[in-house]
This record gives sequence, C-alpha cells and structure tokens, in this order.
Amino acid sequence: MAKTKTQFVCSNCGFVSQRYMGRCANCGAWGTFVEEVMQPEKVDRKSRVNLAGQVAKVERLDEVNIEETPRIKTDNEEFNRVLGGGIVPGSMVLIGGDPGIGKSTLLLQISGQLANLGKKILYIAGEESASQIKLRAERLGVRGDSDFLLFPETDMKQIRQAIDEAQPEFVVIDSIQTMQEPDISSSVGSVSQIRETTAELLQIAKTNNITIFIVGHVTKEGAIAGPKILEHMVDTVLYFEGDNQRSFRLLRAVKNRFGSTNELGVFDMQHGGLVEVANPSDLFLEERLADASGSAVVVAMEGTRPILVEVQALVTPTVFGNAQRTASGIDRNRVSLLMAVLEKRANLLLQNQDAYVRAAGGVRLDEPAIDLAVAIAIASSYNDIQTRSTDAFIGEIGLTGEIRRVPNVVERVNEAKKLGFKRVFVPKHVAEQLADIEGIQIIATKTLSGALKTALE
Repeated sequence: MAKTKTQFVCSNCGFVSQRYMGRCANCGAWGTFVEEVMQPEKVDRKSRVNLAGQVAKVERLDEVNIEETPRIKTDNEEFNRVLGGGIVPGSMVLIGGDPGIGKSTLLLQISGQLANLGKKILYIAGEESASQIKLRAERLGVRGDSDFLLFPETDMKQIRQAIDEAQPEFVVIDSIQTMQEPDISSSVGSVSQIRETTAELLQIAKTNNITIFIVGHVTKEGAIAGPKILEHMVDTVLYFEGDNQRSFRLLRAVKNRFGSTNELGVFDMQHGGLVEVANPSDLFLEERLADASGSAVVVAMEGTRPILVEVQALVTPTVFGNAQRTASGIDRNRVSLLMAVLEKRANLLLQNQDAYVRAAGGVRLDEPAIDLAVAIAIASSYNDIQTRSTDAFIGEIGLTGEIRRVPNVVERVNEAKKLGFKRVFVPKHVAEQLADIEGIQIIATKTLSGALKTALE
C-alpha cells in the first residue's frame, strides 16, 4: 500500500510546508500549522467564461465593450450604502463577525426583501435546520413564498445540483466553514476545504451571473477564519461589529471592488431584527452630559457620511513609576503623540499623568481629523475645565502644534449645524470654504495653543 503523503498548511494565510513549523514563514503567525493529506492536482477545471456565457479571449483595452449593470437596491439603505449603492449582480460578498452578532439575521432579512422584489433566493444553511430558519423568519417578519427557497445542506455536489435545478438569482451560504467538497479528504473547515468550496462558488457566481453571499466565522483575533486567499477571491468583504452590551451593530467594508471601503452602516438590534439607524450622530451623542470636563465632540467622516462622536478623556496623577496611556476606539500611539505635543507646545505637564481616552459608543475613529477633539478633551480633563456642549472640533495637529487642513470640511460643518451645534473649530486654511454657511459660528484656529485658549476660556 502506498504511503499517505501529508503536508502542513498555515490556517491563517495558506502557506504550505513539508514539515511542521512553530511560526509561519509567510505571515509570522504562531501555532497555525495543521496537518493535511496531500491532494492530487485537478486538471478538469472549467475555463473561465464571461457573463454572456462566452469563453474569455484576449482583447485590446480600447475594444472592450462596457455594459452598465444596474445595481439591485434593497429596502435597507444602510446595507446599500456599505455595498457602494446596491448589490452588483454576479458578485460574491463575504460577511464576517463574532458569533451571535447578527450575520444570519441580516442576511435573512435581506433575502426576504429581495424575495419581495420578485428575486429568487436560495438560502443554504449548514448550521441550522429548515424549521429553525422558519422560526427565526417568523420572528423577523420575513414572508416565505415560491421565490424563497431553503436548503439545509453542506455537500457541494448537492448544492451545485440544487443551484442548477432552482436557477436562483441570489444564493446565501451560511456558513462557508461548514461546506465540504466530497473529493477532498481533509476535515470540514480545513484550509483545503475552504479554498476549494470558495473556488467552486466563485465559478458558479461568475458563470451563471448569480450573486452569492457567504457567511464567514472569525478567529479570536477578529479576522475571518481560514486562509487569506478567501478574502482575495471574493469581490466584497464586510465585517459586522458590535458587542453584547450594546444593541447597535456596525457594518463596514474592508474590501469592495465596486465601491468605497470607508462606508459605515449602523443598525439597532431589536426583538424584531436589525433596524437601520438613519442618523447615527444622535445615537452616539444621546447620553452625553452637558458642560462636562474631559469631553469633546468630533465630526468624523465614515465614507461619504459625517458622524458626530463624543471623545472622552480622563487624566489623573499616576501612582506608578511610568504613566499609563490607555485608549479605546482610538489608536493608542496617536494619543501618546498628541499628549507629547500638548506637553511641548501647550505647556501641560502630562508626563506624570495617567490618561484614559475613548470614543463613546464603541465606534472606532482612525482619521487625522480627530486630533483636535482628542487634544481638547485631554486638556479639559487635566485642567478640570468644562467644554461647551455646543462646540464641535475638526482638525489635524502637527508636531509643531499647528492645526492642519482636513478633507470634506463643508459636509462636516453642515452636519454639526444640522444637529444644533453653535460653534465649530476648524483649521484656518479651510475657513474660506465655509464663508457661505450661516447659523453656526466658524472659529478658524491656526495653532493648538490658540484653540485651547478659545475652547477652555
């Protein structure tokens, strides 16, 4: 009997090694190698075809015909925004998130909305039975008719046959880690299984112009489980974020071939399912205390949408030898840098102070325009001076203490005006763009020290 040949595959990036390695030589992850039986190379891969059913051919760039494909809009505007304006036919969308965050709930609601538009849906469940999905659909108010089909199956041969027979326009795979290719001898959820099943689904989507939504599990670090090739193969990667302590959920795109990756969708998880939040700024500011020290409001941009978020800071004398710098929702290195600028350019003695900075509401802020609000919050807490509840702050801080310009300042100021703010601090170099805006006081600041003097007077 021939000896079975094995290989070791990194479950994080898919790197293949002939021997076990403690650390992956490709991605640097520790303890991620799993042993798998080597599979013979397949030579019966189908040729890639285009959406018209024709075999691909070599063409000159200027001779390629472009056909504008209309996007399919659902009733959920937040979902449409994150996808770039709607669902692109024939695309593959991967949705990842923590267990119980609401991935299956979101896709079940979207499937129901598409069925109401006359689209044919095939919902393939690898983790639930048909009766369990039916119970959840009744709770969510999703109607089941002839256009909404359920298929609890994990065998890719059976799934291919069901897709050929049903001819759906949309397919939901829940989840990709439970699907298995019978010709692959490795266990369900292994790197080989995930890679082969995703490749098969990609061929089905592009050949038959079927939109496929894939649910992906995440690791303890928050990344989608399986090799990185899984994210490279799909057209769009969405992450569903949130926690069990808050009812709202955030949907953001980290990859999108048909739109921006900066858009953010906000949902509120209720008993009847996910409800879109049309104005997230009200949600992030509803519990803010008026005239509190250590608090400042920033107008951040999430894609094309401005969002007002409260930045909170607590500065206290340290009881240890080295002062602590703790941040939540904001990069810790950015907080340390801003505190160094405050100490050097604004004469605040912060080297013996512990600082705790967070973005209220659990949102994550990572753009330079939040610098001024973070600095104001830290200085307000250090001096124990209240900030005005009707002030908003926009601006990047340089290492020399200057306030630098940021993009989309007109949209940010208009959003602050709409929510009732009376003053907004902006970089001096962009003040001329705001000359036509009335109903809100524009305070143009050139330096950090000047902004602190005006905001904390």
